[in-house]
Amino acid sequence: MVSEQTCTLAAIDIGTNSIHMVIVEIDKTLPAFTIISREKDTVRLGERDPKTGNLTEAAIARSLASLRRCKDLADSFNVEHIIAAATSATREAPNGLDFIWQVEEDIGITINLISGYEEARRIYLGVLSGMDFQEKPHVIIDIGGGSTEIVLADAQEPRFLSSTKVGAVRLTNELISSDPIDETELTYLQAYVRGMLERPIDEVKRKLKPGETPQAVGTSGTIETLVGIDAIQTLGEIPSPLQGYQMSRKNLKDMVKKLVSLTYEERVDMSGMSEKRAEIIVAGAVILLEAMTMLDLDSITICERALREGMIVDWMLTHGLIEDRLSFQTAVRQRSVYKIARKYQVDLGYGENVATFAVSLFDQLAGVLHDWEKSERELLWSAAILHNCGVYISHSSHHKHSYYLIRNAELLGFTEIEIETIANIARYHRKSTPKKKHDAYSKLPDKYRKRIKQLSAMLRIAVALDRRQVGAIKAIDCKYDEEYKKLHLHLIPSNPQDNCALELWNLDYKKVVFEDLFDVKIVATVESQLVSN
Repeated sequence: MVSEQTCTLAAIDIGTNSIHMVIVEIDKTLPAFTIISREKDTVRLGERDPKTGNLTEAAIARSLASLRRCKDLADSFNVEHIIAAATSATREAPNGLDFIWQVEEDIGITINLISGYEEARRIYLGVLSGMDFQEKPHVIIDIGGGSTEIVLADAQEPRFLSSTKVGAVRLTNELISSDPIDETELTYLQAYVRGMLERPIDEVKRKLKPGETPQAVGTSGTIETLVGIDAIQTLGEIPSPLQGYQMSRKNLKDMVKKLVSLTYEERVDMSGMSEKRAEIIVAGAVILLEAMTMLDLDSITICERALREGMIVDWMLTHGLIEDRLSFQTAVRQRSVYKIARKYQVDLGYGENVATFAVSLFDQLAGVLHDWEKSERELLWSAAILHNCGVYISHSSHHKHSYYLIRNAELLGFTEIEIETIANIARYHRKSTPKKKHDAYSKLPDKYRKRIKQLSAMLRIAVALDRRQVGAIKAIDCKYDEEYKKLHLHLIPSNPQDNCALELWNLDYKKVVFEDLFDVKIVATVESQLVSN
């Protein structure tokens, strides 16, 4: 944890349509943040090769240029920390990870690829940091270039998170070819949006308690543009700030009727409309109108905080800077892991025993055999809790099933690379060690493969120490003899009369991977043996 009273942080949102950066000064004594600079480029990263689905070279070049400008601007403000997140365009492209590694190598910005659910959660955090929910449920709608996030939430937690592949850029590219849009395309567009939004909206309704009427909140560029146009038509100008402005569904319906009748050039001439936004506003407006209609929302209130601000709040939470009404969110990772464990009927008593041994090894060997930090410790703990979840499918090859279930679980609070890491650590708790011929593992850069190798080796030891799954061993004490490269594991049994023979046998079988990887010899003794000798 940083100790100064203030620090500067830059948050970069790499979306399908635009790259946004916000630079803030965080006052850790309050805690609160003040925005000191913003940057935005419309890069259309979601422009993809129709044959391969890859991000195009031109889109990548535009994005790299934008990110270099972001880095230069952040450096000019002496920013201490840069956090970056990529969303649907990068998630879906086969070369999305290659783009991420290129940014890290060429520019020095580490990008976290986040799932749609995690994107929705961070949007919720951003909105909650800027609005008072007053103990009422709120439906948050965020229309991006590639996806639309719909969240049902209250002041304590999100009740439902969703991310659906209907975005303003995506639908413009895939469903609109006429200008102005012809009646057939419009009818199909509306039907398509309704079909795609049906499941998440039904779930929102199901999660509402009897008698509850949610308030609607809209975020991000498409909705801000629509609300801004409404403000010009109603007030004669766009309020500054726009935060808190309310647009009725009736006004939106009238606006959509007008927008679909205009050509691109006529849309550009509208007050409050930019050239780039005019290209995609019809699809975006249809998405919002259909969502509000299906949810029976009479109006929507704009919130100028969204994903970027949510990234900042999440950073503050993970660094222990928030202890007020958002404090419930600090344990989101742990709660999410337990939720998945219960879903797949994991024996939590056994999982927690293994996790205790794994993090005990991690802590005692820190600075001795490894230099991993708190973040890796959390990934190891998560993998240890979930390592056996694959038994839910079948005991045969359950380590492989565990990988699949974890990789496709809705683990909140984690980035995609962190989920991939957890899944791989669990995958290699038994049987084969990580190999380059394994696709999921081989696609990762060297530093991530090293992390998986070492943490999964620790997990193998931890699993061996509870072979009977009865908690036979209470604790372990590690002593490293550097001269002879020996790691002494002193095992303390729960029952002093138990010689833990099966655990020792299994440890002898499982320790080889650890010994080869860390270049040590493990010598294990049970405390009762030490006493009797």
